[in-house]
Amino acid sequence: MVVLAAGMGNRYGGLKQMDPVGPNGETILEYSVSDAVRAGFDKAVFVIRREFEEPFSEIAAERIRGQIAAECVLQDLDDLPTGFAAPAGRTKPWGTTQAVLAAEGAVGTPFAVINADDFYGAESFEVLARHLDGQIESDAGSYTAARKAEYAMAGFRLRETLSDSGAVARGLCRVDRDGLLESIVELTNVERCGAGAKSTDRAGDVTILTGDETVSMNMWGFTPAVFGQLRAKFERFLQTQGADVKAECYLPNTVNELIRGGQARIRVLGTDAHWFGVTYREDRARVVEEIRRLVASGAYPARLWT
Repeated sequence: MVVLAAGMGNRYGGLKQMDPVGPNGETILEYSVSDAVRAGFDKAVFVIRREFEEPFSEIAAERIRGQIAAECVLQDLDDLPTGFAAPAGRTKPWGTTQAVLAAEGAVGTPFAVINADDFYGAESFEVLARHLDGQIESDAGSYTAARKAEYAMAGFRLRETLSDSGAVARGLCRVDRDGLLESIVELTNVERCGAGAKSTDRAGDVTILTGDETVSMNMWGFTPAVFGQLRAKFERFLQTQGADVKAECYLPNTVNELIRGGQARIRVLGTDAHWFGVTYREDRARVVEEIRRLVASGAYPARLWT
């Protein structure tokens, strides 16, 4: 399991992936690790920034490594393919595509990708683990891009992923009748609107949504064949947008390019798991309450690690 934990949490106002939300100081990512272990994952690779390597490593060493093999890798601004360099004035890494590439040396089997600050629910890890187990069996340990790769994405219902505290960005998915992803459209300003939602684009145009739409929450299942594909797309991104000090190479956009180019197909795994996360500081109270309810129901022990 590759955990993307290099975000700075600008809207949240701090390192939300490090914020305690459980009854004994557990973080959201610790609940994800617990769910992943129960689903059969045996290693966690945390992609972090150098500036918070020490506090993150403490959590991994003190709590997580007792439950699962854990490794931290760094996403660095200057970790670029030969011939490329960061432009003057750029201060942050290049987005989630580069973050997954940072984990390549630590991954040798089919793997999941998740965000550190999203609570995906146990069922999501279970359905993704079953898909990845099938990839291991069908490929017999050989993960090449010789044929069209089949990957996976956990799909969530839009209305279950919105914040009461403000607008959020969501990847709106179009799924065909066979359950394969046709495209993702990144909506950057989505908020509740009655029983549904509305999306406002940069021009101010509003699109009304029912709330039943399938969205991506950056929970993926890949084989190692994806690394070569991501690297090629990342290099192309650098060629076209590398001079922009704010441009980011987002994983959903890269996956879209793989689909359009006929290089991969993405199976959308439906789940009724209850997602929640922290985009704004005000979201934290809801997360604490949601976890309290899950503990009270017996879904998780009062003390996650014993």
